[in-house]
Amino acid sequence: MSSVSIHRVPRLRAATVALRTACVRVCSTACVTALLVTTVAASAVQAQRATAGDAITERLMQRLGALAADSMEGRRAGTAGSARARAWIIGELTAMGAKPMGAGYTMPVALRPRAGSDTVGANIVARIPGTTAGGPVLVLSAHYDHLGVRNGEVFNGADDDASGCVALLTIAERLLREPPTHDVMLAFFDAEESGMVGSKAFVNAPPVPLERIAMNINLDMVARQDGKALWVAGASHAPALKPIAEAAATLSSVTIRFGHDTKDLKPGDDWTGSSDHAAFHAKGIPFLYLGVEDHPDYHKAGDDADKVDPAFYRGTVEFAYALVRAADAKLATMSRPVK
Repeated sequence: MSSVSIHRVPRLRAATVALRTACVRVCSTACVTALLVTTVAASAVQAQRATAGDAITERLMQRLGALAADSMEGRRAGTAGSARARAWIIGELTAMGAKPMGAGYTMPVALRPRAGSDTVGANIVARIPGTTAGGPVLVLSAHYDHLGVRNGEVFNGADDDASGCVALLTIAERLLREPPTHDVMLAFFDAEESGMVGSKAFVNAPPVPLERIAMNINLDMVARQDGKALWVAGASHAPALKPIAEAAATLSSVTIRFGHDTKDLKPGDDWTGSSDHAAFHAKGIPFLYLGVEDHPDYHKAGDDADKVDPAFYRGTVEFAYALVRAADAKLATMSRPVK
């Protein structure tokens, strides 16, 4: 048809025009149909991704609300609220299929005597098997205790450190679906607020030989967005870790900053000894500590889950997961002296 001139052959004009009109209609209908199918398919994929993303964030916030609920009574070490929180974490680990390190998930921790508290607490320890048996181990940690009830007010500790514990649970689920190369140990420490009691007990009687623990990644206060950034501390003590963290930060949706780990800082700004990573550092084990700067509700009754920005919290958890993956890829090359 394209080679015939309808101006030179008048008799064909009407038929040709009719045929072209029909073709245009057919083509237009087909194009519109194809466009609609493509648009619907793309929308469906986007909707699935959005739903999946929202579901993960929603699950994060549900868990955070559960662990930082008034019913946990502030999770002070040695109290009924602490035991309740411990049972909740173990229930989550059991449900996802994370196995304990030994016969059970708990390792006893001796607590100093306090009125209204038991003298025995417990760390919770689980294991995500790597695809390579034996070899170095990565310890991923957070502390589940907080300050309890004071003057009738419940200190829920949503950021400090229910946020770190829930992040560990979320990361564990993903590692179980896509196993790491090396073993990852999940450590939920007790009595951090009493002077890192749980983590000190852990490194003094570790469930694996201490020389196998190549690195600690500690999460303590990773949910509050007040400072608009998540800090990574520890690289000044082990410079080889900084490129690993920088690689993980490449696609982070939250701002990642490095520092708070040198002695020249004013008191309180050097976080080297501020949380459970300090026990690993004392044994010569490299660490990276993830945390936000202090906010108005730090160690106050206002540290509640409803003050957490879900998008920021999701971003910090995603970065922590990327960091675990990046560290796992380099774990066999890490070396350290054991003190």
